[in-house]
Amino acid sequence: MKVLGKHIIAELYGVSGDLISREEKVKEIVDKVIEDAKIEAVGSIYKQFEPHGVTCVVLISESHISLHTWPEYGLVNLDVFTCGDPHQAEVAFQSFLKYFAPESYRHYVLDRG
Repeated sequence: MKVLGKHIIAELYGVSGDLISREEKVKEIVDKVIEDAKIEAVGSIYKQFEPHGVTCVVLISESHISLHTWPEYGLVNLDVFTCGDPHQAEVAFQSFLKYFAPESYRHYVLDRG
């Protein structure tokens, strides 16, 4: 089977509510991750929930990044999928870990093809 992409699905636990409550802060982190991984973003949409929480989908040139936050639980559900250089998905995931600094996480790495 030919591998056409890398898909990382993760749940980050114990993330500071200050980092994941407001759209502006989440967008700042997502922008840094995209820069770190040298990913080309072609569009994005963010949804701010009240009183807090954010959903984000970023269309990248070769797939997507999405995340959903629950500040009241310190939880981020994260999806990084790239059909380009598989290394970009791993760099993006490691950058999310660096910036969100979860107490723990679980993740699955899928070779798509």
